[in-house]
Amino acid sequence: MRFFLIDKITTWEPGRLAEAVKNVALSEDFFDDHFPRRPVMPGVLMIEGMAQVSGLLLEAGLKDKYAKDAKAVLTLLERTKFRDLVRPGDRLVYRSEVTALNANGGKVSVQALREGQPVVTSGMVFAFVYVDDPHLAQKRQALMDLWRQP
Repeated sequence: MRFFLIDKITTWEPGRLAEAVKNVALSEDFFDDHFPRRPVMPGVLMIEGMAQVSGLLLEAGLKDKYAKDAKAVLTLLERTKFRDLVRPGDRLVYRSEVTALNANGGKVSVQALREGQPVVTSGMVFAFVYVDDPHLAQKRQALMDLWRQP
């Protein structure tokens, strides 16, 4: 199963800044087991959502700055803090800011915000992996087009 933990990209400045929204619904599959009668969004899925938007941001920055296409792979979390629980009905805003970018990888400072208040903060380090798969590239572009619709 593949989780897409971004509903919409709302701010997009390749190689610099991105914001994306995730509306947390009670119908999410993970709430069946986490936890029965007391649903809480798993922290690892908030990290995954932040990594998804951050990886896309770094990939776009790589393309703009170095004219290269690669897949950003999360390699390290730094200073990660979980500050509050996220429940059904919450709206998360993932905010990712690039702090370093080169041809081998990049680093971001990222937050998951609820009503402007941080619920998760982290530094994330990514490595670039070069993959030549036109089908994957086409699927990823279709998702980006969907997420960035006005």
